[in-house]
Amino acid sequence: MPARPATALLAWLATCLLLVLATLGPLPRLDNVRLDMQWRLLRSLQEQRAPTDDPNPIVVVGLDDASLRELALPIATLHRPLGDFLRAMAQAQVRAVGVDMVLPETSYDGLQPGLDLALARGIATLRSRAPLVFGLGAQADGSPRPVLPLFERLLGTQGLATVFIPRDADGVTRRFDERLGEGGATVPTLAGQLARQLQWPLRPGVLPLHRGEPFQPLPLSQVLQWQAQGDEAALRRHFQGRVVLLGSLLAHDDQHRAALPLATTDQGGQTHGVFLHAMQLRALAGGGPAREWPWPVCAALAAALALTALLRPTAARWALVAGGALLLLGASALAFDAGWHLPATTWVLALLLGLGLRSLADAVRALAERRRLRLAFDGAVSPPVLQAILSGRLSPQAGGERRAICVLFADLRDFTTLSEHLPPEDVTALLNRYFEHMTQAIHCHGGTLDKFIGDGIMAFFGAPQALPTPCVQALDAAQAMHHALATFNTDQARLGGPRLQMGIGLHWGDSFVGFVGARSRHAYSAIGDTVNTAARLEGLCKTTGWPVVLSDAVLQQLEPVWHQRVRPLGEQMLKGHSPLPVHGWNPDEDSP
Repeated sequence: MPARPATALLAWLATCLLLVLATLGPLPRLDNVRLDMQWRLLRSLQEQRAPTDDPNPIVVVGLDDASLRELALPIATLHRPLGDFLRAMAQAQVRAVGVDMVLPETSYDGLQPGLDLALARGIATLRSRAPLVFGLGAQADGSPRPVLPLFERLLGTQGLATVFIPRDADGVTRRFDERLGEGGATVPTLAGQLARQLQWPLRPGVLPLHRGEPFQPLPLSQVLQWQAQGDEAALRRHFQGRVVLLGSLLAHDDQHRAALPLATTDQGGQTHGVFLHAMQLRALAGGGPAREWPWPVCAALAAALALTALLRPTAARWALVAGGALLLLGASALAFDAGWHLPATTWVLALLLGLGLRSLADAVRALAERRRLRLAFDGAVSPPVLQAILSGRLSPQAGGERRAICVLFADLRDFTTLSEHLPPEDVTALLNRYFEHMTQAIHCHGGTLDKFIGDGIMAFFGAPQALPTPCVQALDAAQAMHHALATFNTDQARLGGPRLQMGIGLHWGDSFVGFVGARSRHAYSAIGDTVNTAARLEGLCKTTGWPVVLSDAVLQQLEPVWHQRVRPLGEQMLKGHSPLPVHGWNPDEDSP
């Protein structure tokens, strides 16, 4: 149809617009959910593989509650233990050290002489052998917190870095990115500064949180014990050639939400900041975070996948699109494991939205078409026929079929004589009111109104709508028609009009049911001996005096109780037909 290309194009444009709007709102959140599920899947697959003997390149040392109790010092005055730790790292021949603990702004020598010097000696000792980076805190305005000039000179600009970590809208860290400053300016981070000094490639991207075993932190007290005992072998066994991070593991301190457990100490979806830095470092050491495709390429592919809006929705195509969505999700997981982050959520949404909006557009268009047809043909065809056409079960091009139906013919008694004394306009008005009552009675019982023949009515039951007991519905309709005629005659008496009498003939049998007529003008009708016989049975109403005459074929379709409700009239001669056994019934005197 001419409107379909326009409908498909509008559905595609609407899909692209929704994708743009979703990118500004819920889509990143949906992608984060997919990422978390993808990481869990990849980690479970990784756990099924054979473990490797490669040591973790990143080691975490934690200042836990037990270590703090053993040191018996306030956190602000841990200068000597920190200095001892740094000298222990120098002895262990580490590759680099990062400290996720903020350096003091002022001197604490007034509290205990020699504190500054103890930490300065540790810094100087380690700096001469391996890269060392300390974290910087932030002030209320977001600017870096100042550091005691002694430590600032010893560490230099390369030895200081912010401890800020990029977080998504839900507060979870999933990416490495140093563009944290105003206007996207680069801000050196703890992991980034260590990577620079180690000459590891730096690039933003999505962290492979599923890789590697969860970190098993060593308590600071254990490291200090090895240092105090001069156990250099233990120090080298745990730290030699590796990057070491020192941070707080104190309860309720520096806690962050995590998509996956990063350490053996994580609980309740929370992790300590030092493990986030460690995960970033592990990603940088392993070749970097997963690369993200340029957004123009991703947008172009999303627009291409949204071309499903041009497809006519069918069950097979929906299955194909659903399979394509699953393939995209699987491909994104494999690509991520290979170092590429694909915007699978956007692409899957493009696939589903394209066909979904096309389905919606087609449904709206079909409803509008059905409404137009209903308005155009509501009075031209019987409601069962119209419903069958609208639902697609009946088409004028489909021809017809042989069906067993119950045919009803109704005719007014002596109406020709009556109409001789009335103006044509009054006759038409009278018939219209009469037909309104009769039509409603027929339709209420599932009948199909075939045609009006002067003052006569032809209807049938059982096509196009299948009925459980067509003959019962036909008799119910006949009774309703007589009750409606009684109401009509009451109105006629009030208006001073003539009283009408009606006869109904019913016959059951096979007929050809379908569209009959020329190509330019046709109607849904029933043809065959069953129809002719029903018309002849209606004529018997006048000669027998019964308001309803039904054939024995109709009675055989009814329950046995009907044999007591009708009067056998024997075999009756029918014009142009062999005699038939018939029965009379008065619906006004019968209560089923």
